[in-house]
Amino acid sequence: MSVSIALIYPDLLGTYGDGGNAAVLARRLLWRGIDAGVVSVTSSEPVPESCELYVIGGGEDLPQALAASKLAESKVLHRATSAGAVVLAVCAGLQILGESFPGPAGKAVPGIGLLGCTTSANEQARAVGEVLVQPAAQWQDAGLTQPLTGFENHQAVTELLPGTKPVGEVVVGVGNKDRTVEGAVTGRVWGTYLHGPVLARNPQLADLLLGWAIGELPPLDPSRGMEPQALHDERAHHGPVERRTAEADLLLGRRNRQAARR
Repeated sequence: MSVSIALIYPDLLGTYGDGGNAAVLARRLLWRGIDAGVVSVTSSEPVPESCELYVIGGGEDLPQALAASKLAESKVLHRATSAGAVVLAVCAGLQILGESFPGPAGKAVPGIGLLGCTTSANEQARAVGEVLVQPAAQWQDAGLTQPLTGFENHQAVTELLPGTKPVGEVVVGVGNKDRTVEGAVTGRVWGTYLHGPVLARNPQLADLLLGWAIGELPPLDPSRGMEPQALHDERAHHGPVERRTAEADLLLGRRNRQAARR
């Protein structure tokens, strides 16, 4: 068996290092003796339809709109997912795969409709910092028994449409909109705001997506999983403390500035 993982438009959607998710998927397959490779597809190249997994990362407004236009025109991800492919879409990638998102001028831009969600502009403070998410019961039953950790950095807010499942409940952070839920999952398309890269920080999620793509995974040598698990545990423990401390410092600074004006 040989598994192909497509990293889509890293030249447009490579701002936050989310391309590392493709490397994690390939490595966890190779550790199991399964041949795997990453196909890096720039915006000047056609996206192949035959890959088992696709990874889309985060980016800025103009590149995001261009990526959405190209993917909508080709419809390659529609055909790939119809054939059973798995997609991981992070931040701008999540928004692109939804129904709509705010463009560079604030006007709504059509997404490609693989995720049942809409994203809109937000005048509130930007969501920045560590996030901890408790996976929804459906994903816990599928093997996500540990909380998910990551780092969010987004201004827009996302709302789920009927039939779309969240990744889980927000324990620390903002998530999609209002500190309640994070992410969007439709079929085998997994959207999240978690950077990190998210799969480096959450090995259980990496294996869940791999299992969706190729079926039951062979067991992993425990020694191979020690470092990824250690990273997860460290972030799950320290990340929330960092987020709460940063938010407390921000609130204190705001109060001090207000007091100085009086």
